[in-house]
Amino acid sequence: MKSFLEPPKHILLLSKDKIDSVYKSKRMQVFIGIFIGYAGYYLVRKNFSLAMPHLEQSGFTKESLGLVLSANAIAYGLSKFIMGGISDRSDARKFLALGLILSSLATFLLGTAFGVSSIAIMFMLQFLIGWFQGMGWPPCGRVMTHWFSQNERGTKMSFWNVAHNVGGGLMGPLVMYGTLWFGSWQKGAFWFPAIVGIVIALISLLLVRDTPQSCGLPPIEEYRNDYPNNYSKTFEEELSTKEIFLTYVLRNKMLWFIAIANAFVYLVRYGVLDWAPTYLESVKHYNIKEVGWAYSAYEWAAIPGTIVCGWLSDKVFRGKRSITTIIYMLLVMVFVFVYWKNMDNKFLDGVALIAIGFLVYGPVMLIGVQALDLAPKKAAGAAAGLTGLLGYLLGTAILANITIGYLVEHYGWDAGFMLLIVACVLSIVFVAFTYGEEKRTLENSKK
Repeated sequence: MKSFLEPPKHILLLSKDKIDSVYKSKRMQVFIGIFIGYAGYYLVRKNFSLAMPHLEQSGFTKESLGLVLSANAIAYGLSKFIMGGISDRSDARKFLALGLILSSLATFLLGTAFGVSSIAIMFMLQFLIGWFQGMGWPPCGRVMTHWFSQNERGTKMSFWNVAHNVGGGLMGPLVMYGTLWFGSWQKGAFWFPAIVGIVIALISLLLVRDTPQSCGLPPIEEYRNDYPNNYSKTFEEELSTKEIFLTYVLRNKMLWFIAIANAFVYLVRYGVLDWAPTYLESVKHYNIKEVGWAYSAYEWAAIPGTIVCGWLSDKVFRGKRSITTIIYMLLVMVFVFVYWKNMDNKFLDGVALIAIGFLVYGPVMLIGVQALDLAPKKAAGAAAGLTGLLGYLLGTAILANITIGYLVEHYGWDAGFMLLIVACVLSIVFVAFTYGEEKRTLENSKK
Protein backbone atom coordinates (compact mmCIF):
# COMPACT_ATOMS: atom_id res chain seq x y z
CA MET A 1 0.00 0.00 0.00
CA LYS A 2 2.86 2.36 0.81
CA SER A 3 4.43 1.99 -2.63
CA PHE A 4 0.99 2.31 -4.29
CA LEU A 5 0.33 5.65 -2.57
CA GLU A 6 3.88 7.00 -2.83
CA PRO A 7 4.02 10.45 -4.49
CA PRO A 8 5.13 10.37 -8.15
CA LYS A 9 8.72 11.43 -8.77
CA HIS A 10 9.64 14.82 -10.19
CA ILE A 11 10.42 14.63 -13.90
CA LEU A 12 12.48 16.80 -16.23
CA LEU A 13 11.04 20.23 -16.96
CA LEU A 14 9.15 20.71 -20.18
CA SER A 15 10.59 23.13 -22.71
CA LYS A 16 9.94 26.79 -21.85
CA ASP A 17 7.59 27.30 -24.78
CA LYS A 18 5.25 24.59 -23.44
CA ILE A 19 5.24 25.41 -19.74
CA ASP A 20 2.68 28.24 -19.75
CA SER A 21 0.01 26.46 -21.83
CA VAL A 22 0.48 23.14 -20.01
CA TYR A 23 0.41 24.82 -16.60
CA LYS A 24 -2.86 26.63 -17.36
CA SER A 25 -4.59 23.51 -18.65
CA LYS A 26 -3.31 21.31 -15.82
CA ARG A 27 -4.36 23.82 -13.14
CA MET A 28 -7.90 23.85 -14.53
CA GLN A 29 -7.86 20.05 -14.85
CA VAL A 30 -6.73 19.36 -11.28
CA PHE A 31 -9.11 21.99 -9.89
CA ILE A 32 -12.06 20.31 -11.63
CA GLY A 33 -10.77 16.94 -10.41
CA ILE A 34 -10.60 17.88 -6.74
CA PHE A 35 -13.90 19.79 -7.00
CA ILE A 36 -15.79 16.84 -8.47
CA GLY A 37 -13.99 14.36 -6.24
CA TYR A 38 -14.71 16.22 -3.02
CA ALA A 39 -18.34 16.86 -4.02
CA GLY A 40 -18.61 13.08 -4.45
CA TYR A 41 -17.57 12.57 -0.82
CA TYR A 42 -20.63 14.48 0.32
CA LEU A 43 -22.97 12.16 -1.56
CA VAL A 44 -21.96 9.40 0.89
CA ARG A 45 -21.27 11.29 4.11
CA LYS A 46 -24.46 12.39 5.82
CA ASN A 47 -26.93 9.88 4.36
CA PHE A 48 -27.67 8.56 7.84
CA SER A 49 -29.23 11.91 8.85
CA LEU A 50 -31.90 11.56 6.17
CA ALA A 51 -32.54 7.95 7.25
CA MET A 52 -32.98 8.86 10.93
CA PRO A 53 -36.75 9.63 10.79
CA HIS A 54 -37.35 6.15 9.30
CA LEU A 55 -35.15 4.52 11.93
CA GLU A 56 -36.93 6.40 14.71
CA GLN A 57 -40.23 5.02 13.41
CA SER A 58 -38.63 1.56 13.68
CA GLY A 59 -38.16 2.04 17.42
CA PHE A 60 -34.72 3.60 17.79
CA THR A 61 -34.53 6.59 20.16
CA LYS A 62 -33.09 10.04 19.34
CA GLU A 63 -30.38 9.49 21.94
CA SER A 64 -29.25 6.18 20.39
CA LEU A 65 -29.39 7.60 16.87
CA GLY A 66 -27.36 10.60 18.02
CA LEU A 67 -24.75 8.14 19.33
CA VAL A 68 -24.62 6.41 15.92
CA LEU A 69 -24.40 9.76 14.19
CA SER A 70 -21.43 10.66 16.38
CA ALA A 71 -19.44 7.65 15.12
CA ASN A 72 -19.09 9.30 11.73
CA ALA A 73 -17.79 12.51 13.23
CA ILE A 74 -15.46 10.82 15.75
CA ALA A 75 -13.87 8.73 13.02
CA TYR A 76 -13.73 11.64 10.60
CA GLY A 77 -11.99 13.91 13.08
CA LEU A 78 -9.39 11.28 13.99
CA SER A 79 -8.93 10.25 10.37
CA LYS A 80 -8.57 13.77 9.03
CA PHE A 81 -5.73 14.34 11.51
CA ILE A 82 -3.99 10.98 11.10
CA MET A 83 -4.68 10.48 7.41
CA GLY A 84 -3.80 14.14 6.85
CA GLY A 85 -0.24 13.36 7.86
CA ILE A 86 -0.22 10.27 5.63
CA SER A 87 -1.66 12.23 2.70
CA ASP A 88 1.22 14.71 2.98
CA ARG A 89 3.47 11.80 2.02
CA SER A 90 1.11 10.25 -0.58
CA ASP A 91 -0.04 10.72 -4.18
CA ALA A 92 -3.06 13.03 -3.83
CA ARG A 93 -4.63 11.61 -6.99
CA LYS A 94 -4.82 8.03 -5.69
CA PHE A 95 -5.49 9.01 -2.08
CA LEU A 96 -8.57 11.06 -2.98
CA ALA A 97 -10.12 8.38 -5.21
CA LEU A 98 -9.38 5.52 -2.80
CA GLY A 99 -11.12 7.24 0.11
CA LEU A 100 -14.23 7.94 -1.95
CA ILE A 101 -14.48 4.36 -3.22
CA LEU A 102 -14.14 2.94 0.29
CA SER A 103 -16.71 5.42 1.66
CA SER A 104 -19.15 4.40 -1.07
CA LEU A 105 -18.73 0.70 -0.38
CA ALA A 106 -19.33 1.17 3.37
CA THR A 107 -22.40 3.31 2.60
CA PHE A 108 -23.75 0.59 0.32
CA LEU A 109 -23.36 -1.96 3.12
CA LEU A 110 -25.20 0.34 5.53
CA GLY A 111 -28.18 0.16 3.17
CA THR A 112 -28.60 -3.58 3.64
CA ALA A 113 -30.83 -5.27 6.23
CA PHE A 114 -27.66 -6.23 8.11
CA GLY A 115 -26.44 -2.62 8.04
CA VAL A 116 -29.41 -1.23 9.98
CA SER A 117 -30.06 -4.28 12.15
CA SER A 118 -28.71 -2.83 15.41
CA ILE A 119 -27.17 0.26 17.00
CA ALA A 120 -23.80 -1.53 17.26
CA ILE A 121 -23.71 -2.42 13.53
CA MET A 122 -24.81 1.07 12.50
CA PHE A 123 -22.18 2.61 14.79
CA MET A 124 -19.44 0.42 13.29
CA LEU A 125 -20.40 1.22 9.70
CA GLN A 126 -20.77 4.92 10.43
CA PHE A 127 -17.30 4.83 11.99
CA LEU A 128 -15.87 3.24 8.84
CA ILE A 129 -17.59 5.79 6.61
CA GLY A 130 -16.22 8.61 8.76
CA TRP A 131 -12.71 7.18 8.65
CA PHE A 132 -12.69 6.86 4.87
CA GLN A 133 -14.23 10.34 4.59
CA GLY A 134 -11.14 11.66 6.39
CA MET A 135 -9.19 10.82 3.24
CA GLY A 136 -10.98 13.54 1.23
CA TRP A 137 -9.93 17.00 2.44
CA PRO A 138 -6.18 16.42 3.03
CA PRO A 139 -5.23 15.40 -0.55
CA CYS A 140 -7.30 18.33 -1.87
CA GLY A 141 -5.35 20.61 0.48
CA ARG A 142 -2.10 19.13 -0.83
CA VAL A 143 -3.18 19.76 -4.42
CA MET A 144 -4.30 23.30 -3.60
CA THR A 145 -0.98 24.27 -1.97
CA HIS A 146 1.07 22.84 -4.84
CA TRP A 147 -0.93 24.17 -7.78
CA PHE A 148 -2.09 27.55 -6.40
CA SER A 149 0.16 30.11 -4.69
CA GLN A 150 -0.58 31.68 -1.32
CA ASN A 151 -1.71 35.08 -2.63
CA GLU A 152 -4.42 33.54 -4.83
CA ARG A 153 -5.37 30.71 -2.49
CA GLY A 154 -8.13 32.52 -0.58
CA THR A 155 -10.19 33.13 -3.71
CA LYS A 156 -9.45 29.73 -5.23
CA MET A 157 -10.30 28.00 -1.96
CA SER A 158 -13.63 29.82 -1.72
CA PHE A 159 -14.63 28.42 -5.11
CA TRP A 160 -13.30 24.92 -4.37
CA ASN A 161 -14.88 24.88 -0.93
CA VAL A 162 -18.39 24.99 -2.37
CA ALA A 163 -17.76 21.46 -3.69
CA HIS A 164 -19.12 20.00 -0.47
CA ASN A 165 -22.22 22.17 -0.78
CA VAL A 166 -22.75 20.95 -4.34
CA GLY A 167 -22.39 17.37 -3.09
CA GLY A 168 -24.49 17.96 0.01
CA GLY A 169 -27.10 19.85 -2.00
CA LEU A 170 -27.38 17.03 -4.53
CA MET A 171 -27.56 14.38 -1.83
CA GLY A 172 -31.02 15.47 -0.61
CA PRO A 173 -32.77 15.22 -4.01
CA LEU A 174 -30.70 12.11 -4.85
CA VAL A 175 -31.99 10.35 -1.72
CA MET A 176 -35.51 11.68 -2.17
CA TYR A 177 -35.89 10.58 -5.80
CA GLY A 178 -33.93 7.37 -5.21
CA THR A 179 -36.41 6.44 -2.49
CA LEU A 180 -39.34 7.15 -4.81
CA TRP A 181 -37.79 5.33 -7.79
CA PHE A 182 -36.71 2.20 -5.91
CA GLY A 183 -39.59 2.16 -3.44
CA SER A 184 -37.18 1.70 -0.53
CA TRP A 185 -35.69 4.34 1.76
CA GLN A 186 -32.62 2.13 2.30
CA LYS A 187 -31.83 1.89 -1.41
CA GLY A 188 -32.60 5.57 -1.91
CA ALA A 189 -30.57 6.79 1.06
CA PHE A 190 -27.58 4.47 0.73
CA TRP A 191 -27.32 2.34 -2.44
CA PHE A 192 -28.05 4.93 -5.10
CA PRO A 193 -25.62 7.61 -3.73
CA ALA A 194 -22.93 4.92 -3.21
CA ILE A 195 -23.01 3.86 -6.87
CA VAL A 196 -22.82 7.48 -8.01
CA GLY A 197 -19.90 8.04 -5.58
CA ILE A 198 -17.84 5.23 -7.11
CA VAL A 199 -18.35 6.64 -10.62
CA ILE A 200 -17.21 10.08 -9.45
CA ALA A 201 -14.11 8.57 -7.79
CA LEU A 202 -13.04 7.09 -11.12
CA ILE A 203 -13.52 10.44 -12.86
CA SER A 204 -11.39 12.24 -10.27
CA LEU A 205 -8.68 9.60 -10.71
CA LEU A 206 -8.47 10.57 -14.38
CA LEU A 207 -8.25 14.32 -13.71
CA VAL A 208 -6.17 14.94 -10.57
CA ARG A 209 -2.36 15.23 -10.62
CA ASP A 210 -0.20 15.32 -7.48
CA THR A 211 2.31 18.15 -8.02
CA PRO A 212 3.41 20.39 -10.91
CA GLN A 213 6.90 18.83 -10.74
CA SER A 214 5.42 15.38 -11.41
CA CYS A 215 4.10 16.82 -14.70
CA GLY A 216 7.38 18.41 -15.78
CA LEU A 217 6.43 21.86 -14.48
CA PRO A 218 8.19 24.20 -12.02
CA PRO A 219 6.82 24.96 -8.52
CA ILE A 220 3.81 27.27 -8.54
CA GLU A 221 5.75 30.06 -6.77
CA GLU A 222 8.34 30.05 -9.56
CA TYR A 223 5.75 29.89 -12.33
CA ARG A 224 3.73 32.85 -10.98
CA ASN A 225 6.75 34.66 -9.48
CA ASP A 226 4.67 34.79 -6.33
CA TYR A 227 6.83 33.87 -3.35
CA PRO A 228 5.75 34.22 0.30
CA ASN A 229 8.21 36.15 2.49
CA ASN A 230 9.55 33.03 4.18
CA TYR A 231 9.73 30.88 1.05
CA SER A 232 12.78 28.71 0.42
CA LYS A 233 13.56 25.63 -1.67
CA THR A 234 13.05 23.52 1.45
CA PHE A 235 9.30 24.10 0.91
CA GLU A 236 9.51 21.60 -1.96
CA GLU A 237 11.17 18.89 0.15
CA GLU A 238 9.09 16.11 1.66
CA LEU A 239 9.01 16.26 5.49
CA SER A 240 9.21 13.40 7.96
CA THR A 241 6.14 12.53 10.01
CA LYS A 242 7.89 13.83 13.13
CA GLU A 243 8.65 17.19 11.51
CA ILE A 244 5.10 17.54 10.20
CA PHE A 245 3.35 16.93 13.52
CA LEU A 246 5.83 18.11 16.17
CA THR A 247 7.55 21.02 14.46
CA TYR A 248 4.83 22.58 12.33
CA VAL A 249 1.47 21.55 13.79
CA LEU A 250 1.26 20.68 17.50
CA ARG A 251 3.47 23.56 18.66
CA ASN A 252 1.61 26.19 16.65
CA LYS A 253 -0.46 28.27 19.12
CA MET A 254 -2.42 30.18 16.47
CA LEU A 255 -3.35 26.92 14.79
CA TRP A 256 -4.79 25.68 18.10
CA PHE A 257 -6.90 28.84 18.49
CA ILE A 258 -8.51 28.48 15.08
CA ALA A 259 -8.93 24.73 15.65
CA ILE A 260 -10.90 25.38 18.86
CA ALA A 261 -12.96 28.06 17.10
CA ASN A 262 -13.59 25.52 14.35
CA ALA A 263 -15.06 23.10 16.89
CA PHE A 264 -17.78 25.62 17.78
CA VAL A 265 -18.40 26.55 14.14
CA TYR A 266 -18.89 22.85 13.38
CA LEU A 267 -21.23 22.48 16.35
CA VAL A 268 -23.48 25.05 14.70
CA ARG A 269 -22.99 23.70 11.18
CA TYR A 270 -23.90 20.11 12.02
CA GLY A 271 -26.13 20.87 14.98
CA VAL A 272 -28.48 22.50 12.49
CA LEU A 273 -27.86 20.21 9.49
CA ASP A 274 -27.83 16.76 11.12
CA TRP A 275 -30.94 17.34 13.19
CA ALA A 276 -32.91 19.30 10.57
CA PRO A 277 -34.75 16.25 9.12
CA THR A 278 -35.79 15.03 12.58
CA TYR A 279 -36.65 18.51 13.89
CA LEU A 280 -38.63 19.57 10.82
CA GLU A 281 -40.57 16.30 10.62
CA SER A 282 -41.30 15.78 14.32
CA VAL A 283 -41.79 19.37 15.50
CA LYS A 284 -42.85 21.31 12.40
CA HIS A 285 -44.59 18.41 10.62
CA TYR A 286 -42.77 18.56 7.27
CA ASN A 287 -43.24 15.65 4.82
CA ILE A 288 -40.32 13.81 3.15
CA LYS A 289 -40.27 16.09 0.08
CA GLU A 290 -40.32 19.25 2.19
CA VAL A 291 -37.52 17.88 4.39
CA GLY A 292 -35.44 16.94 1.34
CA TRP A 293 -35.73 20.37 -0.22
CA ALA A 294 -35.14 22.21 3.07
CA TYR A 295 -32.02 20.10 3.66
CA SER A 296 -30.77 20.87 0.15
CA ALA A 297 -31.56 24.59 0.40
CA TYR A 298 -29.26 24.82 3.42
CA GLU A 299 -26.40 23.36 1.37
CA TRP A 300 -27.06 25.23 -1.86
CA ALA A 301 -27.22 28.58 -0.06
CA ALA A 302 -23.64 28.02 1.09
CA ILE A 303 -22.30 28.33 -2.45
CA PRO A 304 -22.82 32.08 -2.93
CA GLY A 305 -22.26 32.61 0.80
CA THR A 306 -18.81 31.02 0.73
CA ILE A 307 -17.74 32.90 -2.41
CA VAL A 308 -18.94 36.22 -0.98
CA CYS A 309 -17.09 35.45 2.26
CA GLY A 310 -13.84 34.81 0.39
CA TRP A 311 -14.27 38.00 -1.62
CA LEU A 312 -14.97 40.07 1.50
CA SER A 313 -11.94 38.69 3.33
CA ASP A 314 -9.65 39.43 0.35
CA LYS A 315 -11.02 42.69 -1.05
CA VAL A 316 -12.86 44.47 1.76
CA PHE A 317 -10.96 43.33 4.86
CA ARG A 318 -7.69 42.81 2.92
CA GLY A 319 -6.75 39.40 4.28
CA LYS A 320 -8.20 39.82 7.77
CA ARG A 321 -9.95 36.44 7.92
CA SER A 322 -10.79 36.81 11.61
CA ILE A 323 -12.93 39.94 11.13
CA THR A 324 -14.88 38.29 8.31
CA THR A 325 -15.49 35.17 10.40
CA ILE A 326 -16.67 37.19 13.41
CA ILE A 327 -19.22 39.13 11.32
CA TYR A 328 -20.51 35.96 9.70
CA MET A 329 -20.90 34.11 13.02
CA LEU A 330 -22.78 37.05 14.58
CA LEU A 331 -25.29 36.85 11.72
CA VAL A 332 -25.48 33.05 12.05
CA MET A 333 -26.50 33.52 15.68
CA VAL A 334 -29.37 35.81 14.65
CA PHE A 335 -30.81 33.32 12.16
CA VAL A 336 -30.39 30.32 14.46
CA PHE A 337 -32.59 32.24 16.91
CA VAL A 338 -35.19 32.88 14.18
CA TYR A 339 -35.17 29.19 13.13
CA TRP A 340 -35.65 28.20 16.77
CA LYS A 341 -38.47 30.58 17.72
CA ASN A 342 -40.52 30.51 14.51
CA MET A 343 -43.22 27.84 14.86
CA ASP A 344 -45.96 28.47 12.29
CA ASN A 345 -44.36 29.91 9.16
CA LYS A 346 -42.62 27.49 6.79
CA PHE A 347 -41.46 30.34 4.56
CA LEU A 348 -39.61 31.88 7.50
CA ASP A 349 -38.11 28.47 8.31
CA GLY A 350 -36.79 28.35 4.75
CA VAL A 351 -35.36 31.86 5.01
CA ALA A 352 -33.63 31.03 8.29
CA LEU A 353 -32.15 27.75 6.99
CA ILE A 354 -30.97 29.38 3.77
CA ALA A 355 -29.40 32.24 5.75
CA ILE A 356 -27.60 29.87 8.14
CA GLY A 357 -26.32 27.81 5.21
CA PHE A 358 -25.26 30.99 3.38
CA LEU A 359 -23.34 32.23 6.41
CA VAL A 360 -21.86 29.29 8.33
CA TYR A 361 -19.79 27.76 5.53
CA GLY A 362 -17.78 30.94 5.02
CA PRO A 363 -16.06 30.60 8.42
CA VAL A 364 -15.54 26.88 7.73
CA MET A 365 -13.68 27.81 4.54
CA LEU A 366 -11.67 30.68 6.06
CA ILE A 367 -10.45 28.55 8.95
CA GLY A 368 -9.26 26.00 6.38
CA VAL A 369 -7.40 28.74 4.49
CA GLN A 370 -5.76 29.95 7.70
CA ALA A 371 -4.64 26.41 8.51
CA LEU A 372 -2.95 26.06 5.12
CA ASP A 373 -1.25 29.43 5.50
CA LEU A 374 0.09 28.62 8.98
CA ALA A 375 2.16 25.59 7.92
CA PRO A 376 4.53 24.63 5.06
CA LYS A 377 2.76 23.13 2.07
CA LYS A 378 4.31 19.72 2.78
CA ALA A 379 2.46 19.80 6.13
CA ALA A 380 -0.80 21.22 4.75
CA GLY A 381 -2.79 18.02 5.30
CA ALA A 382 -1.78 17.70 8.95
CA ALA A 383 -2.44 21.40 9.67
CA ALA A 384 -5.92 21.12 8.21
CA GLY A 385 -6.25 17.80 10.01
CA LEU A 386 -5.87 19.45 13.41
CA THR A 387 -8.75 21.83 12.71
CA GLY A 388 -10.73 18.86 11.42
CA LEU A 389 -9.93 16.78 14.52
CA LEU A 390 -11.42 19.36 16.87
CA GLY A 391 -14.17 20.30 14.43
CA TYR A 392 -15.47 16.77 14.07
CA LEU A 393 -14.46 15.05 17.31
CA LEU A 394 -15.41 17.83 19.73
CA GLY A 395 -17.70 20.07 17.71
CA THR A 396 -19.64 17.49 15.72
CA ALA A 397 -19.48 14.13 17.49
CA ILE A 398 -19.44 15.12 21.15
CA LEU A 399 -21.46 18.34 20.99
CA ALA A 400 -23.61 18.40 17.82
CA ASN A 401 -24.50 14.69 17.80
CA ILE A 402 -24.24 13.17 21.29
CA THR A 403 -24.88 16.25 23.44
CA ILE A 404 -27.71 17.66 21.34
CA GLY A 405 -29.26 14.18 21.09
CA TYR A 406 -29.12 13.85 24.88
CA LEU A 407 -30.43 17.38 25.53
CA VAL A 408 -33.33 17.03 23.10
CA GLU A 409 -34.29 13.58 24.44
CA HIS A 410 -34.30 14.69 28.09
CA TYR A 411 -34.88 18.47 28.07
CA GLY A 412 -36.48 19.26 24.71
CA TRP A 413 -35.44 21.18 21.61
CA ASP A 414 -35.02 24.49 23.47
CA ALA A 415 -31.97 23.09 25.27
CA GLY A 416 -30.40 22.08 21.96
CA PHE A 417 -30.90 25.54 20.47
CA MET A 418 -29.44 27.22 23.57
CA LEU A 419 -26.29 25.19 23.01
CA LEU A 420 -26.12 26.42 19.39
CA ILE A 421 -26.35 30.05 20.53
CA VAL A 422 -23.54 29.55 23.06
CA ALA A 423 -21.43 27.93 20.33
CA CYS A 424 -21.79 31.01 18.12
CA VAL A 425 -20.49 33.20 20.95
CA LEU A 426 -17.51 30.95 21.73
CA SER A 427 -16.50 30.68 18.07
CA ILE A 428 -16.31 34.46 17.93
CA VAL A 429 -14.21 34.61 21.11
CA PHE A 430 -11.57 32.13 19.90
CA VAL A 431 -11.35 33.65 16.43
CA ALA A 432 -10.80 37.04 18.07
CA PHE A 433 -7.68 35.62 19.79
CA THR A 434 -6.04 35.30 16.36
CA TYR A 435 -6.67 38.87 15.24
CA GLY A 436 -3.49 40.43 16.71
CA GLU A 437 -1.15 37.84 15.21
CA GLU A 438 -2.99 37.95 11.89
CA LYS A 439 -2.65 41.74 11.77
CA ARG A 440 1.10 41.58 12.51
CA THR A 441 1.61 38.94 9.81
CA LEU A 442 -0.22 41.02 7.22
CA GLU A 443 1.78 44.15 8.14
CA ASN A 444 5.08 42.25 7.86
CA SER A 445 4.12 40.88 4.44
CA LYS A 446 3.78 44.45 3.12
CA LYS A 447 7.28 45.49 4.17
